[in-house]
Amino acid sequence: MALFKKKGPEEPAAPAAEATAAATAEEPVFDADAVDAVMKKFDRESNTRIWEGWQKWVVYGLMAAFSLFSIYVTLFATWLDLVRYPSFVACIMLIGYLNFPAKKGVQKVNHIPWFDWIIMILGTCAFLYIVVNAKDLTVRAVGYKYLYWYEIALGIIAILALFELCRRSVGIPIMVVAGCFILYAIYYFWIGKGLSFGNAVSQLTYRLTYTTTGVMTTPIQVCAKFIVVFLIFGAFLERTGISDFFISLANCLAGSSSGGPAKVAVISSALCGMVSGSSVGNTVTTGSVTIPMMKKTGYKPEFAGAVEAAASTGGQIMPPIMGAAAFLMAEYVGVSYSSIIVRAILPAVLYFLGIFICVHLEAKRLGLKGIPREQLPKFRMLAKKLYLLLPLVILIYLVCSGNRTMAYAATISIMACIVVSLFNKDARMTPAVLFDALAKGGQSCISVAAACAIAGVIAGCITMTGLASQIITAVITIANGHLIVALLLTMICCIILGMGVPTTANYCIMASTCAPILIQMGVPTLAAHFFVFYFGIVADITPPVALAAYAGSAIAGSKPMRTAVNATKLAIAAFVVPYIFAFNPAMLLIDTNALEVIQLIITSIVGMVSLGVALEGYLKGSVPWPLRIVAAAGGLFLIYPGTLSDVVGLVVIVAIFVFQFLRNKKQETPAAA
Repeated sequence: MALFKKKGPEEPAAPAAEATAAATAEEPVFDADAVDAVMKKFDRESNTRIWEGWQKWVVYGLMAAFSLFSIYVTLFATWLDLVRYPSFVACIMLIGYLNFPAKKGVQKVNHIPWFDWIIMILGTCAFLYIVVNAKDLTVRAVGYKYLYWYEIALGIIAILALFELCRRSVGIPIMVVAGCFILYAIYYFWIGKGLSFGNAVSQLTYRLTYTTTGVMTTPIQVCAKFIVVFLIFGAFLERTGISDFFISLANCLAGSSSGGPAKVAVISSALCGMVSGSSVGNTVTTGSVTIPMMKKTGYKPEFAGAVEAAASTGGQIMPPIMGAAAFLMAEYVGVSYSSIIVRAILPAVLYFLGIFICVHLEAKRLGLKGIPREQLPKFRMLAKKLYLLLPLVILIYLVCSGNRTMAYAATISIMACIVVSLFNKDARMTPAVLFDALAKGGQSCISVAAACAIAGVIAGCITMTGLASQIITAVITIANGHLIVALLLTMICCIILGMGVPTTANYCIMASTCAPILIQMGVPTLAAHFFVFYFGIVADITPPVALAAYAGSAIAGSKPMRTAVNATKLAIAAFVVPYIFAFNPAMLLIDTNALEVIQLIITSIVGMVSLGVALEGYLKGSVPWPLRIVAAAGGLFLIYPGTLSDVVGLVVIVAIFVFQFLRNKKQETPAAA
């Protein structure tokens, strides 16, 4: 599939070094329809119904109303839990079925089949029944035996409708996982507790729908309280033109250096990704600009697609937004959100530094140059648009000050987005744009809320059956007291469960199952949760189901699996750093002091350089394999916090640098003669 329209006849490919000279800062002419097709192929959230005319205004009006409703409830409502959360899920059911068709590729305009109407109405009404009868259910329904038969039937309908919405908006993998846990829970009540099959189903239905231990548990609570408002904030922030500003800023900072477009991709994807919260979406939107530029500079297609995928995926670990999982982590761990983002800074910096070093060394190895400075944006011109950062600054200040709730901080930041847009004539928020931002904000909540609800079902099944303790016991037995074995098993679980599953849902599942294992093995609580968080994210670039990498390969015109392997290599920090802070939480600024932090920052940066040399095999010339292995070991020693490990790592790296310098000098001398 050709994503980019050609301007005139295609020219023969130039050598890498010569191709660089031909690179310009002109934006490539890309086929927006083809890019949209890539989104629909790899991103479930993009497979939505097509609405036009007055029907579009009705659907968008409902989504905008949902956004306003969510903001109001978050800021002012003091409702019962059985009113607040079922009403939130009921709204998601309504707008969810209005947006997502039963299968991909449905292009019929203004059409919903009759069976979708039935599922939507029944599912929405099932949750609204809980809202209307909340007080009665709170007093009367203290067990499944106290529910009427039709209430059990409504509960089953609610769960089935929720599963179907999750299948449409999120995908099948999480459905398989949740289905297995539900079958186990039925078996537990039926065989384990000796209930009849009907009573086992009734007991499970009661727990999952009429209490706060199933659908309405922590994930959906955090989604309704915090995540939804931040997603709306993201929709407003996007309409201020900040994404274009980030790309221009990245061009200004790194565009002229060796292999400039790849460095622009790293910086812009880090900045845009923390706002978008979608690795696939960010890969396609920023990649449609950066990937052609990287190829034009001289990077191989597999490498160009991998750079964008790795950087876009890492946007979810970039403070201060960090995707929706950061709010869930704050709730699970019981610490403030500001504490989470402060502790996430160093690992995130190391992640992007690792990618940045790799693209720099690759550029040096290929002899690539950057974009001529005269073709790049001037900083004095960009400085005039620094006001676009004001909403983010306000958000960070309000969240870190602790004087206001996170929802209040997000709401004020939304208002700031509206104000700053008035100063940008190219992205000024008219009433129509405000309406569209509210609608898109509501639409972006559907898949996240559906995933959180199903994650609540999984967590509820694990809790009510006592499966969590059995899993913990099994893994500890297999690990036999060896933490590294438990970490490896946890990493594998996170990557498998994260394949095609949103980070939020993946984190919720792993926080309920694997994080307690690591905590029981002696890993600090926050470090254990960061561990599962990181490996849930990198599933988007880890083969065989590396959706972000495959999206990047579609734009780059490269081989998908090779692109995914390259992306995994570039994201090496995401595979190394979690082990480091699991063994020594100083990486997360836990139990450390200012001097140790400074030492840790310096040595970790040098260590990432050494790892980059090991991965790329280049340092002022090619580096032989034995030396690359030694460089990797030295880098790991430096990244691991500790004076002894730092000294060993530093000695190793200095020796490598000296050896490589003398080796290159010896090779250059005969050439000069």
